[in-house]
Amino acid sequence: MMELETGRLLLRPYTMDDLDFFASLWEDPEVVRYIGEGVTRTRAEAEDRLRRIMDGYASGYGLLAMWHTQNRRLVGHAGLVRQEVDGKSEIELGYWLARDSWGHGLATEAAVALRDHAFNDISLHRIISLIQPANAASIAVAERVGMKLEREATFKGQAVCVYSMLPEAHRSNNSSHSGLSCN
Repeated sequence: MMELETGRLLLRPYTMDDLDFFASLWEDPEVVRYIGEGVTRTRAEAEDRLRRIMDGYASGYGLLAMWHTQNRRLVGHAGLVRQEVDGKSEIELGYWLARDSWGHGLATEAAVALRDHAFNDISLHRIISLIQPANAASIAVAERVGMKLEREATFKGQAVCVYSMLPEAHRSNNSSHSGLSCN
């Protein structure tokens, strides 16, 4: 798995040394509010999920630990993740942060780096983000990086907004709103 650097972040593969931080994300009900069913997880469940993320790196995709280079600590994770949506394989650009790191532009910074990597380095033909309709902060990040609302869908039993972007939109840097709404 690769590493990506931004002005303030190093996105790098998780290791088992990151388990305390990873478990802390899953233990915070506000952090997981819009993740899946919005249910917290035990440390043992978090450890199992972390091992699966690390095993998945062989595919070339996965969530990367988000290290804040100035504060010298983990603040969240982001990555490109293979998902099955409506019977179709898609690559999702996903991001979540520890609550004390919200509101500082870090999710957008990571998402821009991953978007650029997806289109410029690994030549993906499309990326999506799956966002629950009430998650206004995540919708704002998707729109700031140029994604457009494509449709509503059900993903793993949850209603989600499917935001998408093609390389052409990235090249034209057209970030106007699609006019659709998902709620």
